[in-house]
Amino acid sequence: MAKIKLNPLPAKKTIALIAHDNKKQEMIKWCKKNRDILSKHNLVGTGTTASVIAEYTGLEVFGYNSGPLGGDQQVGSRIAEGVIHLIIFFSDPLAAHPHEPDVRALSRLSNVFDIPMANNETSADFMISSPLMNIEYERDEIVFTR
Repeated sequence: MAKIKLNPLPAKKTIALIAHDNKKQEMIKWCKKNRDILSKHNLVGTGTTASVIAEYTGLEVFGYNSGPLGGDQQVGSRIAEGVIHLIIFFSDPLAAHPHEPDVRALSRLSNVFDIPMANNETSADFMISSPLMNIEYERDEIVFTR
């Protein structure tokens, strides 16, 4: 039996922004609409998503590799390290993606490490408009059994 004490989610969160190709314009539009809120947090993203958000919104976004080139796995490792606190992933459920196992792994890690993950604009709106968004949030200890 292993216990993991999760650190609280800080008031200034690190948010991973990810979007499949067919959802990048939607992500840019959403980031522009929520620029004031997003600018108060640390933003990271996968490859092209990070660069187009930065280019079209003026937000500072640290970019990992492109998703198919390991970016999803880089984000996943930062989740496990406790560095990423929220994921906003505008996924395209109607298209095939060669890195689908990596995408599923992000969802799994989000559940394992108890961090919020929004998969569309509406869930992202609910997430960032939460009163918990700008305060420290304590999480319960997770117990894993083998």
